[in-house]
Formats: sequence, structure tokens, C-alpha cells
Amino acid sequence: MIDHKSPLDQALDLVLFVPVGLAITAREQLPRLAEKGREQVTGQVAMARMIGKFAVSQGQREATRVRQQAIGALSGFRVIPRNGKPGPPGPRGPATRRSPGLATNGSRDEEQGAPSSATLAIPGYDSLSASQVVQRLGGLAPEELEAVRQYESATRGRRTILSKIAQLQSPQH
Repeated sequence: MIDHKSPLDQALDLVLFVPVGLAITAREQLPRLAEKGREQVTGQVAMARMIGKFAVSQGQREATRVRQQAIGALSGFRVIPRNGKPGPPGPRGPATRRSPGLATNGSRDEEQGAPSSATLAIPGYDSLSASQVVQRLGGLAPEELEAVRQYESATRGRRTILSKIAQLQSPQH
């Protein structure tokens, strides 16, 4: 049966009865809608957690594998010993790996009179190899050269660098 309403009845439906009906329906349906939303979000969060744990686990396995490969390669080139731990400093063993800026006894280099790497005339000093440092030593002033010598002696003690500095500081040079 088709209901033909007058324009006045249609206006009353639109302005008064529809909003009242929506308010009553919303009051009845809100708890059910909230529960439905909670179920949906909880399921997605649980799935995201599971995927995250799997990704972390895979990442840890991959990192361990790459670390072992790197240790194998470095020990093959005798950069580090077979056990993957640095050896004592000396003529044949690798230099002890420690934080730049710390002296052997744990005090700051500055306390022993050595400059910090930030004050050296060679930018990025701590990230350079011995051969890269040696290439830059010839252009330094005597006081800059001495600062590098003090810093290198107090930190890594690389003989290549210290020998080149001694050569440049000698009176024959």
C-alpha cells in the first residue's frame, strides 16, 4: 500500500519523527555497535602483534647470520681472531676496540692531556683507516701533528700513524 502524505506530514516526518526515531534506535543499537567495533579492532591488533613478533624473530635470525658471516670473513683476513673477540694490542694482535675518547684506564683523554677527536685538524678522524689518516698528516702544522699524535697514542695506538708522525716530526724531515 502506497502512502501518500501531504507536504505538511512529510515535513513533520523529516523535522520531528526521523530525528526522534534515530535517537531511539541509536540508544538501543549503540552497545551492539561498540561491541562489534571492539571485536574488529581487537582481532586486527592481535594479528598485527603476531606479524610483528614474527618479523622481529626473522630479523634477529638474519642479523645473527650476517654477524656470523662477517666474523668469519674478518677472521679469515686475520682482522679479528677466530673467536670473534678482539685481542690485546701489540705488534701482531689487533688493537683493542674501545670507545674513542676513553683512555685505557677509563678516564677521559682530555684528563691525560690528549685532545678529543672533535678538536683534531682531520675531520671524521675516528672513522678513518690508518692509511687514510697517514695521507692527511703531511699537510698539518706541527701543533696539529702533535695533537694527532697525542690522541692516537691515548686511544687506538696505531703504529702506522704514530710512525709517520714521528717521521714528520724528526729534524731530518
